[in-house]
Amino acid sequence: MLEDVLAFERKMTVFARDVQRGTLSHFPSLREFREENTHINCEYLQDAIIEMQTAFGKRFSEFREEKSTLSFPVTPLDIDPCQLNMSAFPGVSQPDLEIELADIADKDLWMSKFKSLTADLEDVARQKAVLAREHKWSDIENLPKPDKLVFETWNAIPDTYMNMKTYAFGVLSIFGSTYLCEQIFSSMNDIKSKYRSRLTDDSLQSCLKLKVTSYSPDIEKLCSDVQKQKSH
Repeated sequence: MLEDVLAFERKMTVFARDVQRGTLSHFPSLREFREENTHINCEYLQDAIIEMQTAFGKRFSEFREEKSTLSFPVTPLDIDPCQLNMSAFPGVSQPDLEIELADIADKDLWMSKFKSLTADLEDVARQKAVLAREHKWSDIENLPKPDKLVFETWNAIPDTYMNMKTYAFGVLSIFGSTYLCEQIFSSMNDIKSKYRSRLTDDSLQSCLKLKVTSYSPDIEKLCSDVQKQKSH
């Protein structure tokens, strides 16, 4: 997400220069339109792109400021702990986090987990780019989910490094927008309607988990754990 935001900002700079030069290399439809209609205000288009870039930069300014924090779940050992924002995670001890980072750096077994994670994420990004170029959108949906790969890696790290895990999971739980929150409230209103007003909080939570996440329960295992009722 962070890389996508910064990349889009740089692309808007390229677009603005393209319009300023008048080449319109990145706007083939507009270039074709100009060939038929010579009266195109390129200065207006350039100002519009620059204004969009400025607004985009303000909206996502925290992404740039918190780059180290947002990168922690994937590359925790490449980041200076002093650059991490600790105020958002009061349950994490910075001194203990620094000691854990120093300790895990010598553990080849756990170091290999993060190296494998980076390699897997790069492979997924590479496959996604190839499939997007070939317009195979359905195949992209079948690729491993990056967030799942990150979560699986941290779940494999022992609780000895609890401050690291707490910080990583805290960063991963940050919402990129209010869309997910709005989706949950909307789904909650549908699930706990006036016809199901006596639904308990635990049942509501389970229903919401099934509705708004990719969680897939193991039905067979759940059924096997339930005591079978004998017929009378």
